[in-house]
Amino acid sequence: MERRRTALVFDLDGTLVDSVYQHVLAWHEALGEAGIDLSIWRIHRRIGMSGGLFVRALLRETGRDLTPDLIQRLQDLHAEAYGRLSDRVRPLPGAVDLLCHLSAIGCPWAIATSGRRETAAPVLARLGVPDGVPVITRDMVERAKPDPDLFLAALERLDVGAAEVFVVGDSVWDMLAARRAGAQGIGLLAGGYGTDELERAGAYRVYDDPAMLLDRLDEIGVRQDGG
Repeated sequence: MERRRTALVFDLDGTLVDSVYQHVLAWHEALGEAGIDLSIWRIHRRIGMSGGLFVRALLRETGRDLTPDLIQRLQDLHAEAYGRLSDRVRPLPGAVDLLCHLSAIGCPWAIATSGRRETAAPVLARLGVPDGVPVITRDMVERAKPDPDLFLAALERLDVGAAEVFVVGDSVWDMLAARRAGAQGIGLLAGGYGTDELERAGAYRVYDDPAMLLDRLDEIGVRQDGG
């Protein structure tokens, strides 16, 4: 009987790159330009959701009307603001080494992010993502997290079953989407969520950052031959 391969699907922001707070500040600026005053901590708690759901959730808290024009304007303002901050975004500790090691041992991996290709492209370059590695972005699927579409698309591109996959993410939205895709979730603390929150959302293991995950790949069954 053929041995099943372990594969990993990674979220991007707060999981592989240290970009959560740039996104928070970009959303804060976008909301401010639209005349919406909202505390930064409330914004952070929604990071990781799809942009549309994110805006709807925040506007519901402020009592503003959810017009399509306002939602689109806020998403455009966020993209502009994040573009000005993105040059400060760097890979998280161990991220580049982890991805290189997985490629070296033949362990399949992919990236699935709620960000659009235009905002993800610069940080993907800093990670050195090789050609041929599946990268699924928001504009490639109908719905983003907490719906499972991003992760399901990654599984299809990797040609693996959900039972063979660990989804690595930093937010409760990642863990929820992983469960809905039928995969196990691995939580990272690098995005600001706590261990208890990630575990309650379904994380099988929780690590500090990619460096700690690299050191403990054996705990999730990744062998040095990639199996």
